[in-house]
Amino acid sequence: MQDSIYTLVPPLVAILVALWRKNAIEALAVGLLLTGLMQMNFAPIEGVVASGSVLLSVFQGVSNQRIIIFSLLIGALLMLIKHSGGVNAFISSLNERNLVKNQRQASLLPSLIGTSIFTDSNLSMFTAGIASQNLFDKFGLSRARLAFLIDSTCSPVSILFLINGWGAYVLGLLDGYQLTDTVGILIETIAYNFYPIIVLIMVYYTAVTNKVYGPLKYASSKIVETSEQQVISNGKARYMSVPMVLIVLVTLLLLYITGEGDLRRGSGSFAVMWAVIFSFLILCVMLLLDKVFNIKQIVQHSVTGIKNLLPAVIVLVLSFAFGDAVKAFGTGTYVSGIMSVEVAQIGLAPLLFITAGIMAFATGTSWGTFAILIPIAVPLSIETGLPPAFLVAAVLGGGVFGDHSSPISDSTIVASIASGCEHLEHVKTQLPYTLVAGLITICLYIVTAVILF
Repeated sequence: MQDSIYTLVPPLVAILVALWRKNAIEALAVGLLLTGLMQMNFAPIEGVVASGSVLLSVFQGVSNQRIIIFSLLIGALLMLIKHSGGVNAFISSLNERNLVKNQRQASLLPSLIGTSIFTDSNLSMFTAGIASQNLFDKFGLSRARLAFLIDSTCSPVSILFLINGWGAYVLGLLDGYQLTDTVGILIETIAYNFYPIIVLIMVYYTAVTNKVYGPLKYASSKIVETSEQQVISNGKARYMSVPMVLIVLVTLLLLYITGEGDLRRGSGSFAVMWAVIFSFLILCVMLLLDKVFNIKQIVQHSVTGIKNLLPAVIVLVLSFAFGDAVKAFGTGTYVSGIMSVEVAQIGLAPLLFITAGIMAFATGTSWGTFAILIPIAVPLSIETGLPPAFLVAAVLGGGVFGDHSSPISDSTIVASIASGCEHLEHVKTQLPYTLVAGLITICLYIVTAVILF
């Protein structure tokens, strides 16, 4: 079954279960277990053990550990900001300055934040989401719309402005070929990376016109307030603004330090984790000095915040495990085999884009897709004479397209967490936009190939 059409079965089953049961945990767990069983020729004990081993290996990876820690700690930080009155005070300060007065301005806030922070997509989504949740509630905008705006801003910006871990990763994949200027090629991909450009246009069109289409038009995403969620009305705006600014500044500083002066080569997971920890501690000190909470209350609110995000983090862990499992099973290798057939040069970029989209959709990861298809795209460009940036951009855009569309993608999960939106509602409401953007992208690649010839 390895590296055959059967390797598509686990991701397809996981996606079907997600749509049927509307439960991402069940879907990912079924997909992970099925992958283990198929690898072990459906021997039950061996299959369960194999699946358990993959799940445990997630916690052994240092990067994964950091992501889990900062995801949980974000919950604690958000709960303290809410209960301290920081969110209400922040909104009041925006109102006093007449910065956010209507739905359009509320929609522009997360869009602008997401565009500005391109060093790390997860940091960008969390910052934009936390800053905007209550504003969206106030102006009657659905959390699904917020999830769409931040998910369709942060990843596209990260893959366009590659002064981040994405850029360093892609540069590493371009090494080893007869390319005279890999950095120059990376910069040139911006002009050919049509999908993220189109999606960003959609985001700002949505924010400026306040028009939405498809399922997003009817999304409610109502947030049910409980006694635990009530906030103090006399808080201070700095209880929200200081932690948010610190997260960004400390992340940039640590990226610079860990990258030895080069932000692109810094450790994103290390930087974001310690930035969140530092911001959390600073907020705790502020709340203690201002006598807003005592230590016991801080612990109680923090634990509540962590508990609230625990289900989402479980989904995140399962998505990591499932991604590793299908990669080892050979799903990506099989899909990339599609490229071995004879294809007219005019169809190479569209086919690379579609293949990358299918792989990222099935595996829930764009980076794994890059690792498999960029080594195919570069030799193809050398053989055909097409610009390397043109074909590499098709892979990059296709990976983000599949990642955006997949219900098992970690980026859609993070966007759901950051916006406070139910995960599958976010997937359902965003999918029409990604499909339209993908179709336009394919047409543009065909037109561009004709021009290049």
